[in-house]
Amino acid sequence: MFGKRLLVAGATAVLIAGLGACGGGGGGGSRGVDPGAVSDVGQSSGGTVQEAPPSPDTVSGLRDSVRHLATKTTRATRPHLARKCTSATRQVRHTQRTGTGTHRTTRTWYTTERYQSCKKVRSGTETYTRTVRPQRWCVRLDNVDGDTARDDVWYQVTPATYGKARDADEHARMEFTPTRTGC
Repeated sequence: MFGKRLLVAGATAVLIAGLGACGGGGGGGSRGVDPGAVSDVGQSSGGTVQEAPPSPDTVSGLRDSVRHLATKTTRATRPHLARKCTSATRQVRHTQRTGTGTHRTTRTWYTTERYQSCKKVRSGTETYTRTVRPQRWCVRLDNVDGDTARDDVWYQVTPATYGKARDADEHARMEFTPTRTGC
């Protein structure tokens, strides 16, 4: 009788451990939350939806000017590599075993196999278009993050942010996440 109870208790413990490992515990685990998602924490029955706080990389300020720098390219030369193939042959060994035990014999013969040996070799030069400077979209802000001493700071931005800044009025308040500083 005692052995049966011990067996049932062990099976129950294994079942509970398995459910806990699979996350079947019901509400104690954390779920993946998108940091930019809208949150309804602290919302009453008739309240408003609160947005998540902005990223620490977000900057704000007054729009000063915008600048679009087109891609800058130049013509350059590089070695031209051509594929050169030569015919070659190799000996292939074949073996055949017959019989069993002390009457086992092995027969060996060779055949010649043809194949192509290819490699890239330098053959003159070729011209190509080399990118000296990639395309950039920039926005200049004044009063960066509310600091009146930080004026004329350039930020590289995405094309979408550049379009919004271009369409905005002079000294309009802007807030965005730059791709990098400087222009």
